Amino acid sequence: MSCSLVQLDSTTKWAAVGAMLLLTACQTVYYGTLEKFGVEKRDILVDRVDEARGAQQDAKAQFESALEQFLAVTGHAGGDLQQRYNTLKDEYEDSEDRADAVRKRIADVERVANDLFDEWKTELGQYSSAKLRRSSERQLRDTRRRYQQLIAAMRRAEHKLDPVLTAFRDRVLFLKHNLNAQAIAALRDDRAQVESDIAALVRDMNESIAEADRFIAAMRRE
Repeated sequence: MSCSLVQLDSTTKWAAVGAMLLLTACQTVYYGTLEKFGVEKRDILVDRVDEARGAQQDAKAQFESALEQFLAVTGHAGGDLQQRYNTLKDEYEDSEDRADAVRKRIADVERVANDLFDEWKTELGQYSSAKLRRSSERQLRDTRRRYQQLIAAMRRAEHKLDPVLTAFRDRVLFLKHNLNAQAIAALRDDRAQVESDIAALVRDMNESIAEADRFIAAMRRE
């Protein structure tokens, strides 16, 4: 059995390596194709940051909408409770989708940024002019510093997604099996905490969006 496990682990490892090599090859072809049309990695990075900013704006609006529905359900004073629950469940699922989009866009930003900085650092050695090389090194340091501020803000906002989604899912599950006045009353005490958690998420999203605005503006000025 131990031999089988070793073989499985080895197979899994080489499959992962193969997937990484394929991804690297695809990225190389992708970059090469765009460069033929005059689109450089810095341009791609700006586009990816713009897309991540848009994903965060969409997620922020979605979580605010989900909060509105949660408050509506816990403040229920009549009407179709099942319909309100269904709406809240839909809001949770939409929030999950928006959170996934944010994670994907941030990963896209990181991948292109790493490729850009690696290429930039390598090309520093190709200068024959020491003056131009020093100028490019300063620009690289400045760009990397702005990027680090940006990605830190994005990650702070991203790290708040899971706790908010987990708490939201718990409440949706609770209502699924306890859709009555007593269950609604039990969740009313959670309103302040839910509002606080989503407000903190929105605040970090706003800071991340502002950092993205500054990064894009700086990159387009250069």
